[in-house]
Amino acid sequence: MSTRLPLGLLLPLVLHATEPSPPLVYTGPTEIAATADGGLQPVVGVQNIQVFRANRTASAHADGLTDTYNHAPMLAYWHGRFYLEYLSGAVNEHDNPTVTSLTTSSDGLTWDAPRVIFPAITLPDGTHTIAHQRMGFYAAPDGRLLALSFYGTPPSPNDGNGLGRGAREIHADGSFGPVYFIRLNSKRDFPDFPLPYPLYSTAPDPGFVAACAALLANKLITAQWWEEDQLDESGFYRAKGKALSCVTRPDGATLGIWKNRLVATTTDQGETWSEKVFAANLPNNASKYWLQRTADGRFALAFNPTNRNRYPLAVTTSDDCATFSGLAAIHGELPDQRYGGYLKNMGPQYVRGIEAGNPAEAGPDSNSAFWLTYSVNKEDIWVARVPVPVTTTVSGAIHDNFETNALGTPPAGWNIYSPVWAPVRVVASAGTQAIELRDEDPYDYARAVRVFPATHGVRISFKVFPRQTGAHLEVELLDAKGARPVRLALREDGHLWVCHEAQWIDTGPYASGRWQTYELEIPPNPDADRCALLVDGKSPLPRPAFFTDPVKTVERLSIRTGDHRERGYGGHDLPHADEKSPLASFLIDDVVITPLP
Repeated sequence: MSTRLPLGLLLPLVLHATEPSPPLVYTGPTEIAATADGGLQPVVGVQNIQVFRANRTASAHADGLTDTYNHAPMLAYWHGRFYLEYLSGAVNEHDNPTVTSLTTSSDGLTWDAPRVIFPAITLPDGTHTIAHQRMGFYAAPDGRLLALSFYGTPPSPNDGNGLGRGAREIHADGSFGPVYFIRLNSKRDFPDFPLPYPLYSTAPDPGFVAACAALLANKLITAQWWEEDQLDESGFYRAKGKALSCVTRPDGATLGIWKNRLVATTTDQGETWSEKVFAANLPNNASKYWLQRTADGRFALAFNPTNRNRYPLAVTTSDDCATFSGLAAIHGELPDQRYGGYLKNMGPQYVRGIEAGNPAEAGPDSNSAFWLTYSVNKEDIWVARVPVPVTTTVSGAIHDNFETNALGTPPAGWNIYSPVWAPVRVVASAGTQAIELRDEDPYDYARAVRVFPATHGVRISFKVFPRQTGAHLEVELLDAKGARPVRLALREDGHLWVCHEAQWIDTGPYASGRWQTYELEIPPNPDADRCALLVDGKSPLPRPAFFTDPVKTVERLSIRTGDHRERGYGGHDLPHADEKSPLASFLIDDVVITPLP
């Protein structure tokens, strides 16, 4: 006797059997704290470097632009230099005009004054084009480097009605070739408008023409263009979606991820694609996702790990490019937005790296790190150097004296947060090599963090050389989620303050212009909730300071030139944002961290 299932039960089983399984599954955490770092541990040794700080009245732009909307950066490394382009608009997203600016750097730390590489076009109605981009650079088969940008029209640059995509060559000496259109939109505003730039096919340089033709023939790379051309009906595109990022899997197939966690695969370089599906368990964010292979043969996915907020910037990793696990912060800071504007989301967002094979060079230290770029609050442009392997833990005791560090570079093994006006570098000063935290930023700070093995009992010593007494330096110990049981501060009043059970205690003046040694010790007893402090061998407190936040272990030493912030806020212009504050400078040396058994 056979048993037949009712149709109402059978149909869901049939539908489930035909659903495509997602080629990307995320098994990491999906509940992220509403703080700048999301309550995540940082990737050990990440260097966050501000490339360009927006300034409305005192421009650092080579063309004098005072734009305070700066967003959607793209990154390349070619002939020993980084090339970074981004959108620049006066105040708001989609302002007209919006141009594409470009800056370069030999080391990723010091960047040239940006220049406009794709200027706006004046349209017949008196408005101007709005630059937009989902792809910035292309290295042609003959080694030429092309820069690209899309010429959109008001009110939206990516609705399919723009003029077309511009391209120009970047020469080895850093100069630019003329602007050409590499592709015109088949449906565009002002169809009879005589364009100010010719088509690439008319260029007198056959090598440039060949480079553009090679790019147009590459369906995998040009799939990134669809969003701006989306009303195009010529059949040029094989896949439709926003902000595609791709990586080659171990099986040779290419995995692509678009905005809103859509994923698909191709085995023929983008000529055909599997059906797009949602990545399993991955937060659905309207910001960008970035996929890449890392030097250790693993895979990294960088994104904003919430359904809405564009902070923190985090990374999850995989061995097989199919199942991604773990989650760690790459950029866990969120300063106040200094300039209000329409559609200016808060946070480190729209992440992009150096696309594999485009160009082929992955960076100056590609065997030990990968580089990312992103905007913060849609007004400042940043890069991050992320060490490989990606990890949140270290082993062994720490003894850092910075004598082997190259001068002018960030300290090895430290996480640094380094704005243009608050840099963190190793310097030669006061008779030694040391970390210097400088700060002239009225709305941000310099920060250096040393991760050490998670422990309850620990002995920490370090030296501080304050160059002044009218500035601010905070030192904290943190646990894995960012709780701060131990806090002390050198404040603007010239006094050392220590936090005891959430109460700040004034311990008296600290010395400037000379080294002072600080020693912190938490007993190894797992029930101990206190920390002893010595300054130059003497305790400034009548007894150890009791924890402000109860924790089981500590694993980070944090030193920064400003008050702690959970996250920044925005939406309006802040006063004096364009003016430097008085210089503060602190040197840090001889950091010794010993877990107690």
